[in-house]
Amino acid sequence: MSGLDLVIRGARVTTAADVFVSDIGIAQGRIVALGQGLPAAAREIDAAGRVVTPGGVDAHCHLDQPMAPPVRMADDFDTGTRAAACGGTTTVIPFAAQVKGQSLRAAVADYHQRAEGKAHVDYAFHLIVSDPTPQVLEHELPALIREGYTSFKIYMTYDDLKLDDGQILDVLSVARAHGAMAMIHAENADCIEWLTRRLEAAGRTAPRFHAHARPMLVEREATHRAIALAELVDVPILIVHVSGREAVEQIRWGRAHGLPIYAETCPQYLFLTAADLGIDDSYQGARCVCSPPPRDAGNQQVIWDALVDGLFTVFSSDHAPFNYDAAEGKKPGGQEVAFRHIPNGLAGIETRMPLLYSEGVLGGRLTLEKFVELTATNPAKAYGLHPRKGSIAIGSDADLVVWDEREFVLSNAMLHHAVDHTPYEGHTLRAWPGLTLARGQVVWDGTQFHPRPGQGRFLPCGMPSLRPRKP
Repeated sequence: MSGLDLVIRGARVTTAADVFVSDIGIAQGRIVALGQGLPAAAREIDAAGRVVTPGGVDAHCHLDQPMAPPVRMADDFDTGTRAAACGGTTTVIPFAAQVKGQSLRAAVADYHQRAEGKAHVDYAFHLIVSDPTPQVLEHELPALIREGYTSFKIYMTYDDLKLDDGQILDVLSVARAHGAMAMIHAENADCIEWLTRRLEAAGRTAPRFHAHARPMLVEREATHRAIALAELVDVPILIVHVSGREAVEQIRWGRAHGLPIYAETCPQYLFLTAADLGIDDSYQGARCVCSPPPRDAGNQQVIWDALVDGLFTVFSSDHAPFNYDAAEGKKPGGQEVAFRHIPNGLAGIETRMPLLYSEGVLGGRLTLEKFVELTATNPAKAYGLHPRKGSIAIGSDADLVVWDEREFVLSNAMLHHAVDHTPYEGHTLRAWPGLTLARGQVVWDGTQFHPRPGQGRFLPCGMPSLRPRKP
């Protein structure tokens, strides 16, 4: 064999199925050879003894998503994909969000304009369906699915996004008819509003009361209802950002009854608790306001157990970046506001994989294969990008992470997003990408980011290729 652009030597290659020592031969941005003693290449990287995984696929993140003024996300496709690359993620799937009263296709066109020429790594789009008119259901959504937008998110909460049960059934019917993947944010909006009004009437508006307005039962009820609606339509669904025991129990029930229910969780449910929203009325807890909110240490263990035993299909960041000390961020208009008005979301696109590698793999909770499955292979399968993404195999894109295993204390100053804080400040980590390659090009060398704006390509997605896990 000749004509290799790059060979990675002696890698401890890790896939979702195997760990083996091999050289990796790369040409024209693709993996073209795996084996011992590959011929010399124009460039070589010595990875002897080091773990090499597929580049991560962050299948749930928000970048430059349109927001009602004055609120604006801190990361666009430039800074967001920069941070992703430095944290070992080489494919991102953010959301083209429909605005009620506007077309879904207009949202897609706008999002392409926001991404064009900025991304350092490859990207696809989920859709957010907030206004399922007959035009959307009968024409726009089926056509967009055919064009490679094969997944969409349905909200059961947030006034500007939520659908009622009849609308959810209509959208799920389109998913069934056309083979798309429906993601559901499962929280009961009416329960949240009822609790919020009573908390406000009692003067309990500090950030910590966000968790009081969203107890686990509102997630439990909505998860149960989402599963029932999917059962009625007879379609797979993926429940996103599952936070604790009560929603986990509903998913286990659905699986035990043979229903194709997939589930996702995120770092905040493993590494944060409700105490991070504050134990007094300080506004500092606004940094960690997200929905569902972090729970407690007992529920952290439930989420770890569910990662280990296969309940969770996907591990995503749900990166929704807002600066804390900013009029367009967590202090809208420059004011400390009641929890109802604090923009929801945490920064996590760069820390997702190092956190799970450190505490999951090196903490003895997860195998390397399970780590790859959760962070790369399953997301690629769930959203129609496998085997091009999420795998180390002949023909796959040369998206690779060479890991450094070392202990350090995380600080926001180390990170590459455009956010003024990280919720994981002060956490001790034991691993970080020592090298990230995106289609064979080094974008992070362990010390420096190598910008490649516009190298990231839009990827039309195929149909989901996941198979239901037996209970």
